[in-house]
Amino acid sequence: MSIDRETFENASEDELAGLSVPERVLGFLASHDGHAFEASEIAARLELDEGAVSTALTRLKDRDLVEHKATYWAVTDDEQRLAEYDGYERATSLFNEQLGEEDADAWREQSPEGAHPSVDDEQ
Repeated sequence: MSIDRETFENASEDELAGLSVPERVLGFLASHDGHAFEASEIAARLELDEGAVSTALTRLKDRDLVEHKATYWAVTDDEQRLAEYDGYERATSLFNEQLGEEDADAWREQSPEGAHPSVDDEQ
C-alpha cells in the first residue's frame, strides 16, 4: 500500500501501523488522484476484503470525500474538505488512544444542575 509523502513524514510509526480501512482507502485514492478505480481493484491493491473497501467507500462518499460514477471511485478535488477530515480523524484517534473514548453518561453525571455562571451574567 502506498501513502502520500506528507502522511509519511508527519505520522508516527504507530499511526501508520494503525490506519483504518477508510483511511487506507482514502490515502490510496488521494495518492492516485488523477485516476478512478473500481472497488475490487482498490481492495486488491491494498490487500483488503472487498466488502470492507465497499463499506469504506460508501462512508467516505457520505462525507463527500470521494466521488462515485458507475462502478468507479475517485477522491474529491476539494482539498480543504480532505485536510479537515484527515486532521479531525487523526486527532480524535490519537486522543482516544491516549485518554480513552469519551463516556457521555460520565459527563452528564459530573455536570452541574444549574446553568453556567456566565449565563446568569448575561441577564
